[in-house]
Amino acid sequence: MKPNLLTLLVIALHLFSCQEQSEEKIKRPNVLFIIADDLTTTALSCYGNELDISPNIDELAAESVLFSKAYSQYPVCGPSRASMLSGYYPNATTTYGYVSGREHIGPERKMLPQLFKESGYVSARVSKIYHMGVPGDIEKGSDGKDDPASWTEKYNSQGPEWLAKGAGELVQGNPDGSLPIKGGNVMTIVKAEGDDLVHSDGKTAQKAVELLKKYKDTSFFLAVGFVRPHVPFVAPKNYFEPYPHEEMTLPKKVKGDWDDIPERGINYVTSVNGQMNLEQQKKALAAYYSSVSYMDAQVGKVLEALRTEGLEENTIVVFTSDHGFHLDEHDFWMKVSLHEESVQVPLLIKAPGKKPAVCHSFTELIDLYPTLADWAGIPYSQHLQGKSLVNILDNPSSKVRDIAFSVSQGGKSFLLRNKDWAFIQYDEDAASGLELYDMNKDPQQYTNLANNPTYADTVAFFQEKLKQKLTEVRTNDLGIKY
Repeated sequence: MKPNLLTLLVIALHLFSCQEQSEEKIKRPNVLFIIADDLTTTALSCYGNELDISPNIDELAAESVLFSKAYSQYPVCGPSRASMLSGYYPNATTTYGYVSGREHIGPERKMLPQLFKESGYVSARVSKIYHMGVPGDIEKGSDGKDDPASWTEKYNSQGPEWLAKGAGELVQGNPDGSLPIKGGNVMTIVKAEGDDLVHSDGKTAQKAVELLKKYKDTSFFLAVGFVRPHVPFVAPKNYFEPYPHEEMTLPKKVKGDWDDIPERGINYVTSVNGQMNLEQQKKALAAYYSSVSYMDAQVGKVLEALRTEGLEENTIVVFTSDHGFHLDEHDFWMKVSLHEESVQVPLLIKAPGKKPAVCHSFTELIDLYPTLADWAGIPYSQHLQGKSLVNILDNPSSKVRDIAFSVSQGGKSFLLRNKDWAFIQYDEDAASGLELYDMNKDPQQYTNLANNPTYADTVAFFQEKLKQKLTEVRTNDLGIKY
């Protein structure tokens, strides 16, 4: 029996509606979220490094809004990522251990990738987004402290890490060079045999490219986590060749540099307790740069795929790190410290139709949640403590914050950073000391002014600001008592 005219009309309308919905779905903006691990701004040319270490990241920076004053909320991987992905300060998301943050904000609050997933996006993770132990979880290919509710699909990128074949050397805790290499959170160097795909980051780039091709006709939130330059410093040996350690220039050594720093302000890894001689310090610096170079090459592969698949015009790209990393400033190494090199992060946002620029407003990693949700037009909880940067993408000279806030050492040490000053307080009652630096005259933070009577009013100002900030952070209707 032939269908009548009315039936044909209903079918036609249904097909038109389906096509319209499909086109609308494709038009929804994609998100490509790329995060490096332990990447300091001081290693990137776009932030002032004179070596050509990061050409792909620098190229992205030239097409993005570069945020010159972006700060991590906790300079350790686990709490930083939990805070960033939840949109809340670390006081709310974690007990400062390596957790996703889920158990502290409650099931009714949505993590950033979960929000996109539940709004109809494909939400995919490749490698370390929430916390993973490096090298441990990378060696095992395990999930770490992941949040399963956040993802449509997930992939781990297993790699040999410090067990990779190649020339290895331990430069931390090995004063005479007699000890063999080892794993864990130590500065072990491996100039590895083989190509990029032997290691985790090479596999991550490869899988990210596959997913861009797979989902190019959908709306996606693709989170790509690279584990370098986190220790161990492992990369194919060709990435080490441009950075011979003999040619490395270490930061200025200042006699008595630690004399005016409170004991709690001396970082947990230093050239002193790490028993690193000058040659080992230079080797560590060169190996860090080599690791950045390897990671940058993998970033380039992902960005090239975005271009070749024709996705640039409908994809917002974010590049950042979970925190910074000391590279021998004050003889400090690694993270945890609230000094500038440890707590500042690179932040690049390339948005379709927005002009490249440099934004000097203070920003925080928790601002990424509302920014990306706003860009995609997805409603989100008004309890979030981050602030949207969408308006800054239109007007980079505008300001979203005039001060940045970070915590460390189990949430008992605090940083307030504005355009003129960096103020650090250890303990809420300041029992373990204070630091105050004039960031215009002393950007490398060599002279602590906190105990100078001339600056007593400035110290008092920041101590009052800190009390206000802690009250604000701890009363954000999360139902949590501190």
